[in-house]
Amino acid sequence: MSERPLRMKDLCELTGLSRQAIHFYIQQGLVPEGKKTGRNMAWYGPEHVERLQLIRRLQEERFLPLKAIRALLDGETAHLDPQKRSLLTEVGARLDPRGARPATVDAAEACARHSVTAAELDRLVELGIVVARDEGGRRVLSADQLWVLDIWGQLRAAGFTEELGFTVDDVQIYEDAIGKLFQRETALLVDRLAGLPPERVAEMIERVLPLIHATLIHFHTNALRNFFTVLER
Repeated sequence: MSERPLRMKDLCELTGLSRQAIHFYIQQGLVPEGKKTGRNMAWYGPEHVERLQLIRRLQEERFLPLKAIRALLDGETAHLDPQKRSLLTEVGARLDPRGARPATVDAAEACARHSVTAAELDRLVELGIVVARDEGGRRVLSADQLWVLDIWGQLRAAGFTEELGFTVDDVQIYEDAIGKLFQRETALLVDRLAGLPPERVAEMIERVLPLIHATLIHFHTNALRNFFTVLER
């Protein structure tokens, strides 16, 4: 790639991304700003092209939300020594055998099936909870993300309506909580299992996941029960 300075127009042509998308990635801190040469003018370099191409590939091929991409780009595991990073890489390969491209479903059909509005889907995408892309003239979602639409549709049916103030933004409460929990889990994992073979670690994780999920359900249920028990006194 040429080392000559690139304009925004060049970035769009080289990455296939719109000007709006590139500005959004810059605003979100996913891509560094260009070198300002005027109020509405900046120069960019090969590093910007590479970063944008990586972001697009992670979104389109792996359907990773921006929060996950930011974690990768920020190098949340950069502090780990090579042995621990290698362990995580090998374990990840064993836990995710699907390959690079997950199955996709038509977004409009999925929304209709789960009683989710187009505006709600747009907001889920904006929040980075769901990833959507254009494919052959239609909007598609990863089949792995349909559970979000299914659960939100059921919440609506259970009475948690917009008229009462409930919106898809509320899903972030749980995403944020699980994100913090996962960071602590990962720290324990790499510290305590670093000496085991990757296949053994992958096997242990697969066996323990249902137990952890059950634990979360019980803790949540107990918290709710204890809360109302205290109120009754």
